[in-house]
Amino acid sequence: MPDPATSVVLGWREWLALPDLGIRAIRAKVDTGARSSALHVDAIETAFRGDVEWVRFHLGSDGVFDSALDGEWAEAPVLDRRMVTDSGGHRTERIFIHTTLHLAGEEWPIEINLSQRRNMLFPMLLGRTAMAGRFLVDPQRSFVLGEPDADQDRPPVA
Repeated sequence: MPDPATSVVLGWREWLALPDLGIRAIRAKVDTGARSSALHVDAIETAFRGDVEWVRFHLGSDGVFDSALDGEWAEAPVLDRRMVTDSGGHRTERIFIHTTLHLAGEEWPIEINLSQRRNMLFPMLLGRTAMAGRFLVDPQRSFVLGEPDADQDRPPVA
């Protein structure tokens, strides 16, 4: 558990980056009630390369996040397929990948599932597994870390 005296505090929503996917800045809902993290994608295709399943996914071009691949496709090896229960109680199988999360001047690997989040307010959900032991969350605050280009430790918005 993080030490309250020395831990970084996040608000219920923050800007973060997923550099492996070319995403320089994305608004995320920080959700301690969600186990896994989810990223909005418009389309998903899978194929095997040898014995490894890969996923190709379209990040969209509607300006929901700042991406070097805006309107392009990204690729990653499939980590797993798991059943996920959404906030409405609906269970669906989702594809999970590994990627790097950049938040509060730090980077570390996380698991993220690819999901159609078009009708949600945030294109990304940051779940508790990705931030466990690293941060405290103050649900009364928003964007505690500031805008994506507010300091040099975080990637600038293009």
